[in-house]
Amino acid sequence: MLDRDGFRPNVGIILLNQRNQVFWGKRIRTHSWQFPQGGIDRGETPEQAMFRELHEEVGLLPPQVRVIARTRDWLRYEVPDRFIRRDARGHYKGQKQIWYLLQLLGHDWDLNLRATNHPEFDAWRWNDYWIPLDVVVEFKRGVYEMALTELARFLPRHEQRNRYLRSGMRTREHESSGQASLPRNSSLLVKPGMEMPPGASFDPDPQNSVPAPLEALPTLPVPKKPLDA
Repeated sequence: MLDRDGFRPNVGIILLNQRNQVFWGKRIRTHSWQFPQGGIDRGETPEQAMFRELHEEVGLLPPQVRVIARTRDWLRYEVPDRFIRRDARGHYKGQKQIWYLLQLLGHDWDLNLRATNHPEFDAWRWNDYWIPLDVVVEFKRGVYEMALTELARFLPRHEQRNRYLRSGMRTREHESSGQASLPRNSSLLVKPGMEMPPGASFDPDPQNSVPAPLEALPTLPVPKKPLDA
């Protein structure tokens, strides 16, 4: 379903946890990371399409999230010809999207990347709201920046203040102990005993897609599995 200008209607989803971090999914069998998104079927409203895609891609149902805001209008991006099927060239131009900002009301283990027989992601993680966009395919970066910028003013304020307070306390603690603070993406490290949701994996270094120097991060010991009897 295309509009008269050759753009397919689509929805994008920015999913927050209670710390205002965003869900970041790795496209299945690739090293490309993105937010959940998908097309609007004929007869669907953008909100109906958003809830359908939310379940299909991350396994969540409407009662498990809170809709905080959405973009006021369509945000468009064009797809380069080399990414368009030959039979669609000449009439398909790209996507126009309505973006939704959601907050997870449940737990990490409610996420399920295998909710359907056609999964979109094979790994996921939480990351800072202003995630480095150089891990996004180039022709989508402009729309991502516009969506994040427009929706940033709706972020829960008390969570933001708490995060800044915690950050300031950590900085003072490091300064007083003479230790340097860790890089921003050190929060991506797996915590010991962390349990992943069904169908999910955790990949803090997908082919070095995170731009910060990962060799500066501390290495966590991998617990040895007991031998089978």
